[in-house]
Amino acid sequence: MTTAPPAEPGGSTALGAPVPPAYGRRSAAELLPAAVRALGVRLDEADGQSPDGEYSDRLRLPAANRVCVLIVDGLGTALLRQHTADAPFLASLDGEPPLTVGFPSTTATSMAGFGTGLPPGEHGMFGYQVRDPERGVLLNLLRWDKTTVPERWQPRPTVFEQAVAAGLPGFHVGPGAFAQSPLTRAVWRGPEYRPADSPGALVARTAEAVAEQPRSLTVAYYSTVDGTGHVYGSRSAAWRHELAVADRMVERLAAALPPDALLVVTGDHGMVDPPVRIDLDAYPALGEGVALLGGEARARHVYAVPGAADDVLAAWAETLGNAAWVLSRDAAVEAGWFGPRVRPELLGRLGDVIVAAGPETALIATEQEPRESRLVGLHGSIAQSDLEVPLLLAREGRSVGGTA
Repeated sequence: MTTAPPAEPGGSTALGAPVPPAYGRRSAAELLPAAVRALGVRLDEADGQSPDGEYSDRLRLPAANRVCVLIVDGLGTALLRQHTADAPFLASLDGEPPLTVGFPSTTATSMAGFGTGLPPGEHGMFGYQVRDPERGVLLNLLRWDKTTVPERWQPRPTVFEQAVAAGLPGFHVGPGAFAQSPLTRAVWRGPEYRPADSPGALVARTAEAVAEQPRSLTVAYYSTVDGTGHVYGSRSAAWRHELAVADRMVERLAAALPPDALLVVTGDHGMVDPPVRIDLDAYPALGEGVALLGGEARARHVYAVPGAADDVLAAWAETLGNAAWVLSRDAAVEAGWFGPRVRPELLGRLGDVIVAAGPETALIATEQEPRESRLVGLHGSIAQSDLEVPLLLAREGRSVGGTA
């Protein structure tokens, strides 16, 4: 493991151009609108901004009376393919083309994509830490602060809000501590929340919710695969054992659901254990002209002091060389990293320079982010290992085909 950037300069060219998320076709934003359509419900498209409209006309799910979407935090396609022996049930359901989550490929952004049915450029949840333009400070979109009102930060209607308004009952199952969390308030408004703080409780409470109504949409969330990977690494024995626990949990959930229910299993991002860890705080050139360092180790928002954006871009590109994709804000927007467009009022949340770590690299900051810099498993980049998540379907405990 190294903490030095590559010796040769050259920006991102040696990495090749990254493939943006499959917005409008098979991204996180398309899943819940597709689930609603599978239930025979159309969302209101009167204002032209509905998640059921512009961005979700490609993904299809089999028709069902009840749909249950289980989001396993940290379950990436590449990891699942590498560890089929630890997840035989999940592996037996494989076969659908994977989804890609939005960029940055991190929980706050992905949950916003799932919950709103919109790409990041529309919902404005641009990663782990982003600038609040009104206050000029970083906002952590997992921890938040007492000043920011989540419903104002992300005011777009959620898929659940629209579905419930259309008469479709909705349920959300997850840790009790998240029931009224700022992230839940920002992107999961609308359903009835059912707390579940263990794998057994998640199976039982999810099955109860799905069975409660003859037609409904339920989203369940399981977090421990991601947490184990962060602490021990996604190559560790601890992570493989945790994957096995999740696999058994999914198998039991599939068996416990009513026979007319469709179970959809996915993740909110992948994970890698980067062998190259570059400590940004060790390179003074990377701090010159920088007002705030946002994002996380595999996806950085670099906020420049007024007038310094071009110099910051040049310094980061030269210093990091082939270790990362380094783009200006305008270039990243133009390349479609955040979706077909970024709403003008949201541009100030993006870094003046956007940096996505290469497949084997982490951009840590040991002084500014001591806790985060100790994490082993990481995610957030535009690399496919971070972006791709499985789309697994089961009905009555068996694999289901039929998506398009």
